[in-house]
Amino acid sequence: MRRAYRRILLGAIVAIGGLSGTGATAGNGLLCVLVPHFKDEYWLSVAQGIETRAAAGDLAVRFFEAGGYRALTTQIRQIEACEALAPDAILLGAVSSDDPSLLSAVARAAARRPVIGLVNELHSDALAARVGVDWFDMGLKLGRHLRARFPAGGAPQKAILLSGPAVSGWVAPLESGLRQGLEGSAVSIVSVYGTDTGTAEQLRLLETALAAGPAPDLVIGAAPAIEAAMALLPGMTRPPGLAATYVSHSIARGLVGGRIIAAPYDDPMRQGEMAVDAAVAAIAGVARKERIGPQITVLTAGAAPDAVRLSPVSYFPALD
Repeated sequence: MRRAYRRILLGAIVAIGGLSGTGATAGNGLLCVLVPHFKDEYWLSVAQGIETRAAAGDLAVRFFEAGGYRALTTQIRQIEACEALAPDAILLGAVSSDDPSLLSAVARAAARRPVIGLVNELHSDALAARVGVDWFDMGLKLGRHLRARFPAGGAPQKAILLSGPAVSGWVAPLESGLRQGLEGSAVSIVSVYGTDTGTAEQLRLLETALAAGPAPDLVIGAAPAIEAAMALLPGMTRPPGLAATYVSHSIARGLVGGRIIAAPYDDPMRQGEMAVDAAVAAIAGVARKERIGPQITVLTAGAAPDAVRLSPVSYFPALD
């Protein structure tokens, strides 16, 4: 299987190298990967999937980390730095879905090589492929699970939602799907907060939300927010229930240990692998305009440890 995949990868790179003059040859193809940050463990699993899949075809990978969702200027500069490396394709986890300056940078890069949208929504027609799940469906599936657990007519459940920054491409559809999934339940979202998805930022967000009162029955949040909640909330007289909007290493441990009610799982490692596959196809001239992504499953408290595939705890990619 590994050898067959390697032949496919290298064959595509050799073919397109001969046609485009990029100089790509067997064993020296290059993918350039840009992500918002690695402060959120989720992106480590995406990176591991990319690195593992690329290694199967002797593709080199260069990683760039913008530093957060506010680092728009940095990510644009990193796209330019990527182009200077003459990669065969660029995989872009965008810090914004529709900023005009970022879209212009993407269009310029895509005129010379395939650009693959990675995980985060990016409203650009220049993309050769889009790899990731529909974040509306992530919210919808979590909301439906909570509706089944807390049906209408039961005790009212006041929830706070701790999410990412509004500029990102996943926050708005996630909230819309969650609210739709909760229709007809006893759960009501009484307040919504958002910031960058680093643990420190999300901890401050949680503290702000709790200080605003009254105490919630449920905290629904991005993985770093729920990681912070697992550390902060056990000291409360009546700690709220916890639900995460996606799965990271900390969330997986919380699910297995029964501390988290539920979280939708979108297999970030598989998304990384699929992004490499999409890049190789695009290098060979095969564009995929429809979204490509794994199936979403909802994991619940007491999940088996082998239900989740994530990067090793010790993994961290080398950065440019």
